[in-house]
Amino acid sequence: MAPTTIHLRSECKPLEYRSALTPSAAKALIDHGYTVNVERSPARIFKDEEFEAAGAKLVPEGSWPTVPESHLILGLKELPEEETPLKHTHIQFAHCYKQQSGWQQVLRRFPRGGGILYDLEFLTDPNGRRVAAFGRSAGYCGAALVLLAYSHQLLHPSQPLPSVSAYPNQAALISALKTSLSAALPLASSPPRILIIGALGRCGNGAVDLCKDAGIPSADIIKWDMAETARGGPFAEIVEADIFINCVYLGNEPIPPFVTKPQLEAAGREGRRKLSVVCDVSCDPSSPNNPVRIYDTWTSFTEPTVRVQLAEDDDDAGPPLSVIAIDHLPSLLPREASEDFCRDLLPSLLLLDRRQEAPVWVGAEKLFREKVANLDEEV
Repeated sequence: MAPTTIHLRSECKPLEYRSALTPSAAKALIDHGYTVNVERSPARIFKDEEFEAAGAKLVPEGSWPTVPESHLILGLKELPEEETPLKHTHIQFAHCYKQQSGWQQVLRRFPRGGGILYDLEFLTDPNGRRVAAFGRSAGYCGAALVLLAYSHQLLHPSQPLPSVSAYPNQAALISALKTSLSAALPLASSPPRILIIGALGRCGNGAVDLCKDAGIPSADIIKWDMAETARGGPFAEIVEADIFINCVYLGNEPIPPFVTKPQLEAAGREGRRKLSVVCDVSCDPSSPNNPVRIYDTWTSFTEPTVRVQLAEDDDDAGPPLSVIAIDHLPSLLPREASEDFCRDLLPSLLLLDRRQEAPVWVGAEKLFREKVANLDEEV
């Protein structure tokens, strides 16, 4: 019986440096009898030579569409928006299971070509817990960016945060962040009060840890979770904080809004609005279930913030308000984020040669079939 072949594709999303597979994980798969082919990549945080040294075969960038249908295509972010049918089994984040904008066009490509989608966001163990997630990394990096944006706004009130690049490691990020804060905080009347919703989850834990690593006093880190939000929003505490970080995972059920534009405008007229920067780590502005209803577009590492447009007569009633909504925040720390994610994913990858019986993969295919069944009929 031929060995199972895993084909790691090069990521095509701009400024995406992470990898679904690390060189050490590739070696582990090879040691267990898998064949691992790795597309050359100019952007991936791990050098091609690291994979080659681990025993993987290097193949041309973008070659995955032409490989045998039996090869399993492994990646992270979604593929380019095209209508080409997909004939392979793909393992990736597809962002099409929660009725996001354009979800039917994305999902329809798989049944058209006879392919299968194993969505990384929905790989779960028998207890329903995700086997691997970038949650902590996303929260950590999101909190770092929101503090950088807060500092920049104090120093340059009329200028948006400029483009940001990936950091080689966590120590470099924290050093840069402390330098930025030390220059900006003397301009503030007090340290920023930071409200984190979803603080008890993996993402929220990451955000809390970053704030502590950056030197924010614990008393100024307001940690909310289900108990605090049970009464339903909007919440006055958000507009009265300096920074808001949303770390709540968006499911299929609507969530009452945490914050709205009318609420912000009313707080501005009353002189209560302190909120100046929001990081929506959940980052799904097109979802009908999005509880941060003050923006409608994604941002990027090239343009990290978007200004919230409030009513004209409220423009001076509080500081400028910006939102960070980057859907691949962990790319700010791509090496460590990839290593953490792949360490958790590897046990499931080692079961791919038995995916017809391994619960994690059986469940993923079952969910795929259910989602495909919900597609509108093609005319």
